[in-house]
Amino acid sequence: MTIFASRGILLYCCCVAAVLGAVLGSFLNCAAWRIAHEEPFWKGRSRCPACGHTLGVPDLVPVLSWLLLRGKCRHCGERISPRYPITEVFFAAVTVACLLRFDLTVLGLRNWLFLCCLFCLSLVDLESYIIPDGCLLISAGVWLAALPFAGLSGREIVIHLLSAVGFGGGILLVSLAMDALLGRESLGGGDIKLFAVVGLYLGPAASLFALVLACVLGLLFQGLRKALGTDNKLIPFGPAIAAATALMLLWGDGLVGWYLGLLGL
Repeated sequence: MTIFASRGILLYCCCVAAVLGAVLGSFLNCAAWRIAHEEPFWKGRSRCPACGHTLGVPDLVPVLSWLLLRGKCRHCGERISPRYPITEVFFAAVTVACLLRFDLTVLGLRNWLFLCCLFCLSLVDLESYIIPDGCLLISAGVWLAALPFAGLSGREIVIHLLSAVGFGGGILLVSLAMDALLGRESLGGGDIKLFAVVGLYLGPAASLFALVLACVLGLLFQGLRKALGTDNKLIPFGPAIAAATALMLLWGDGLVGWYLGLLGL
């Protein structure tokens, strides 16, 4: 079945994807907060971060609850961060984009799960400057589990595996050189492991594009943090890597093909 069989099916699938994405965005936001605060994300019900009151269904409907409650806790009246509806709307859009790009396929499911992991680790990194290994392990496991359905030849599988090793190892060597030159840590271990997973999913050419794009996005993000007065010595690079990877995963084929065509390759 394809979502492009008719406009009705396309609209229905996009609506379902948007609702699913908003729900997952809410869950991933909660999971990221708990991971950042070293709490088990799979245990216990959601609660208000201000008063600790357990939240019910009226408090947990993505986007709508925040709007209807006017951004305040129903129990204590404390303001609720707009981060919640923003992340829900954002991941709803990401889910719809993934559906439109990959259709109802195993490859689409694989890439959507990878996007879930990228989204979660970005939120954790913003909160605690740590990229959780769990997100990286799940991403690698999903890639391996989907191999029988990915349509890759044996040679292409080897290329992706070598890309993961080479890309992660290359970034590690550059990081060690920069550490020695600057006399301080230039790149966190989580960032290096994330680059290895990026190489696994994107392959060598698209991974290089993602690296360049991540650096550009990182500079823009840091400039925004300075403008908002939230800048400090620690720089969360994970969100920039994740955003660049997501862009290349969804729309990188055209960009890579265009660039290689300019080189006559």
